[in-house]
Amino acid sequence: MQKNLHKMKVEQIYTGCLAQGAYYIVSGKEAAIIDPLRETKPYLDRLQKDGVTLKYIFETHFHADFVSGHLDLARKTGASIVYGPTAEPAFEAIIAEDEQIFHIGDIQIKVLHTPGHTLESSTYLLIDEHGKETAIFSGDTLFLGDVGRPDLAQKAVSMTQEQLAGILYDSLQNKIMPLADDITVYPAHGAGSACGKNMQKETVDTLGNQKKTNYALNQPDKESFVREVLDGLAPPPTYFGMNVAMNKTGYDDFDTVFGQGNRALQPDEFVQVAEESGALILDTRKAADFSAGYVPNSINIGLQGDFAPWVGAMIADVKQPLLLVTAPGEQEEAITRLARVGFDHVIGFLEGGFRSWQQAGKEADTVRRISATEFATELPEDAPVLDVRKPSEYAAEHLEQAESKPLAEINDWIAEAGGKSHFYLHCAGGYRSMIAASILNSRGIRNFTEIDGGYNKIKETSLPKTNFLCSGKTQ
Repeated sequence: MQKNLHKMKVEQIYTGCLAQGAYYIVSGKEAAIIDPLRETKPYLDRLQKDGVTLKYIFETHFHADFVSGHLDLARKTGASIVYGPTAEPAFEAIIAEDEQIFHIGDIQIKVLHTPGHTLESSTYLLIDEHGKETAIFSGDTLFLGDVGRPDLAQKAVSMTQEQLAGILYDSLQNKIMPLADDITVYPAHGAGSACGKNMQKETVDTLGNQKKTNYALNQPDKESFVREVLDGLAPPPTYFGMNVAMNKTGYDDFDTVFGQGNRALQPDEFVQVAEESGALILDTRKAADFSAGYVPNSINIGLQGDFAPWVGAMIADVKQPLLLVTAPGEQEEAITRLARVGFDHVIGFLEGGFRSWQQAGKEADTVRRISATEFATELPEDAPVLDVRKPSEYAAEHLEQAESKPLAEINDWIAEAGGKSHFYLHCAGGYRSMIAASILNSRGIRNFTEIDGGYNKIKETSLPKTNFLCSGKTQ
């Protein structure tokens, strides 16, 4: 008698602010989750709704850009954590062999060891209930339009980035390229992630299309692949190494971290805690709200943008104590998103937000901000302009008199900025330039004006642009 097969379900759980994809797979009464985020409640809710048991938590590698939820999820469900060959976690896990098969209901997941991004990196091949190879969960081995950067693990494994890139080339050629073109590719990240440089905006594709369109899969030989993949890599954010360590050795329970951070403080108590703890005050409101008034010495990184990655880039130590100023009701989301990237030391938030600070008669600070039209009107011919966008954005198009001063490199140029005559500061839309403005102000540098709407709005001004715009030109 033929067995009744259960049709599998595959769900991509994509988190835009981290450009991260986790995967939830169900067959019959069993489930698996691949690369879960830190907070476990969304996964536990799905398991309960579907009436299924989580059997495995598959990790494609030790993540650098976020803290995985593997440990909390395993504690709460009893599921086994699975890594690919050579992984050496400090906790109990299944270290799979290359091509080992795991069964979930009527489906199978086959481990394909694909080192290069890291040495334990693995791709998981999904085989459906009929025995057909249908999808790969490629982690940071293969992205859409790109491959994982091979420079992150070099210190840990005492290898050069060129050697790791060569290993990645072999993994792709020997394990991924031979697979059928109709296989679906589910990567760990999409456009906006610092784990790659050329990712497409789509989050799902066929392997056949990637074979045609992905520059890294279309190099004539290994030497060309290594050269092209390593070309133009920006320095990795400083928090990456700390996240790897947390994923490898363990971390505090998310519920504990959340409870510690979700502590309401009245203005006087907020001041006292700030002074006693040496905490950094992180204001997560929109740039326009922050510029109009904020708690002195706060750093603004808006919750509505690429919040967690910029926190990781701007705050060097994940163990830095943090106090939050948020829009009313947004403190829980801020605490959660900070924990996703390992910032577990939030010690409270300002009850009632900045309005309560004002009502208490506390001193406030502001940022001088003008519109793009005002900027175009008042801009002196020889006034310095600092463009804090990425070098690639600046190279494509920029104001003729602007200097490229990327936000990620602010510690390298901030002293120079303080010595300038009055200058103007912009990014593409105003998010990154307000981060820069808040840091400048916190260091006592105030000889600048920030431009609301940034370069995008400057381009829309009705005044003649030929006096100060240039395109495709570098300085």
